[in-house]
Amino acid sequence: MIKKISRWIWKVMLWFFGLSILSVIIFKWVPVPFTPLMVTRIIEFKLDNQDAIYSHDWVPLEEISPNLQKAVIASEDGNFLKHSGFDFEAMQKAFKNNKKGKKLKGGSTISQQTAKNVFLWQGRSYVRKGLEAYFTVLIELIWGKERIMEVYLNSIEMGNGVYGAQEAARHWYRTDAKNLTKREAAGIAAILPNPRKYKATNSSSYIERRKDRIMRVMRHVGKIEY
Repeated sequence: MIKKISRWIWKVMLWFFGLSILSVIIFKWVPVPFTPLMVTRIIEFKLDNQDAIYSHDWVPLEEISPNLQKAVIASEDGNFLKHSGFDFEAMQKAFKNNKKGKKLKGGSTISQQTAKNVFLWQGRSYVRKGLEAYFTVLIELIWGKERIMEVYLNSIEMGNGVYGAQEAARHWYRTDAKNLTKREAAGIAAILPNPRKYKATNSSSYIERRKDRIMRVMRHVGKIEY
């Protein structure tokens, strides 16, 4: 009985590793059509008897303004171009703040957020965090920084039912992602912690302050070289 269970567990693990690696290889070149979060949001709309809002239009990284790339680095992951998927200094700082009861910014890098958004479900658990680390290592090894940024900017939630840079640019500023100004890019980056609550335009004073801070940090990001 124990041998059968062990054999079954071993087969499941082999299938998981095989399929996970294959999916990461496929998405190195193929646009990600949808994410688990997108599906979750649609279900939530349906359960609330609301019309499902879903705006998503994939564009290559060359058609996304460098301003937005700098803005999300400045806002979400200042060491994105330097680390190998994990910013241990930021994680340690987040852990200390959490112990002190302070508002937690979080220590997740853009790579970790991308791994979570594309391959995993939302929520907090040790299992999900473990899988997030696993997929983060895979995409860092197989995709590289440029592809990670491209998938990140095309997949994350940037408004209520708005996903990706192109739709965010159209929704908030009625322009294309490639034409975003520094202030507009900072506006989108500023709402990422809670894009269904905050607005990139007609923003609260809190978001306006975040925009100012992001723009100051953007000056120090320098030229992006993947």
